[in-house]
Amino acid sequence: MPFFGNLIRRGLRIGEKMGHRQVDPMQLQAHTLRRLLKRAQHTAFGQYYDFKDLLKADALATEFQNKVPIFDYDAMYEHWWHMTLRGVENVSWPGKVKYFALSSGTSGAPSKHIPVSDEMRRAMRHAGLKMFFALTNFDVDPELYTKPMLMLGGSSDLQNQGDYFMGDLSGINASQPPFWLRPYYKPGTEIARIRDWNERINEIARLAPEWDIGFIVGIPSWLQLMIERIIEYHQLDNIHQIWPNLQVCVHGGIAFEPLKKGFEKLFAHPLVYMDTYLASEGFISYQDRPDTRAMRLLVRNGIFFEFIPFNSTNFDEDGQLISHPQALTIGQVQEGVDYALLISTCSGAWRYLIGDTVRFTDKQRWEIIITGRIKHFLSICGEHLSVDNMNQGIQQVEEKLNVNIREFTVGPSVQEGKYVHQWYIGCEPITDSVTVARLLDECLKEVNDDYRTERGSLLHIQVQILPADIFYQWQESKGKMGGQNKFPRVMKGKQLAEWENFVHQKLKTRGIKASIPHSR
Repeated sequence: MPFFGNLIRRGLRIGEKMGHRQVDPMQLQAHTLRRLLKRAQHTAFGQYYDFKDLLKADALATEFQNKVPIFDYDAMYEHWWHMTLRGVENVSWPGKVKYFALSSGTSGAPSKHIPVSDEMRRAMRHAGLKMFFALTNFDVDPELYTKPMLMLGGSSDLQNQGDYFMGDLSGINASQPPFWLRPYYKPGTEIARIRDWNERINEIARLAPEWDIGFIVGIPSWLQLMIERIIEYHQLDNIHQIWPNLQVCVHGGIAFEPLKKGFEKLFAHPLVYMDTYLASEGFISYQDRPDTRAMRLLVRNGIFFEFIPFNSTNFDEDGQLISHPQALTIGQVQEGVDYALLISTCSGAWRYLIGDTVRFTDKQRWEIIITGRIKHFLSICGEHLSVDNMNQGIQQVEEKLNVNIREFTVGPSVQEGKYVHQWYIGCEPITDSVTVARLLDECLKEVNDDYRTERGSLLHIQVQILPADIFYQWQESKGKMGGQNKFPRVMKGKQLAEWENFVHQKLKTRGIKASIPHSR
């Protein structure tokens, strides 16, 4: 087997080198935009915005930005995608869309129906293969390449709507694994079809000793629950007792660093971690080298990128665009600046505000980190607190108190004329909320100057420490266990009020004293 592992690794290295030949990302993106416009010029969208004439422009990207407005999901659905969902062909992308990814994001809104074209599915498979090539940049045993890969996603038993299928994107991808993955894919198509999360995890736990897993893939919080279930089921000390060759964790969906400390307690030795940015709208980036948390942008994979500076000039405190900003192309961005991401894709999304914010850490390598969501930041009195800031604070608390923080969310409030950040933190073991609040506060003052300024006058911080299972019970009550579902890092308005009621009911039932007053 070592011979075959070395042989596979040599082949992957060749693929990795070919994929990173010296190329200009601006040229690749210009080519991508031209190709997208050509493919879609005869669709209803392409005819409405006259893509045929647009393609004659010398400054194609500039003319594209001048002619085509920015769309969020609601606008794209209201004007175009509602027809795609009814089975109409050639709406915003050629042909008929057979798959729709259900995505409620983390805002609490009703499920979105994101078109997933055949071209997009091919693009995602291509990106997955390139990511597999990139494993050769990491320090892993060659024998790893002969080991199975456990992919934990949504159910592949998609909902048949007659004209189309819909489900979690990970379930759509799992319903037809790429040919190169099929011999290695676990838990297998039969188990992957089980819709009930707990039933599927129990079946994985039962069969786990029969598999010699080398890779695990999924959202870290769900992977952690799965591994804990396996350890409990077989009364193990760590997962390496039955999966001794487990070496790699490919993760995405949420920031991993705040969860890493508790995650690593499940292993006998550290894993190699690869971060990914795979959204329902497309495969955007992946980590292709060690010693960084940044990910390489996929500039030639069916997506044209634009970047809007995420600041108070362009967005209000609710994350809504308040002007008609100049969107930048990849050649115009700067390192260290947060941008709201716009994408135009081979699934018929056009200048689509995906909702995430990113920051370039290395322009030469086209590397980015995800810094948050346009609607998931707090600025009730000018503090401009991002999800990235919050993650840094949580990580500091974990390290200084030697605790495991599984989940958290933050909500804004006004109490007796004072602005308040209310933190709900799922922590093991349960620890003192006053100490956690102090450490959080100290870290946030260090990483965010605006927060430090406002904290000195108007802003207050409150912390409620919760058993972590309360977060999972909330997810289960919403039908959002597993798959690509994530707990929202920021809650506002009706969603926050509903969460507060849920928490206080659970605390009352368990006889736990609330440290945040129930004001709603």
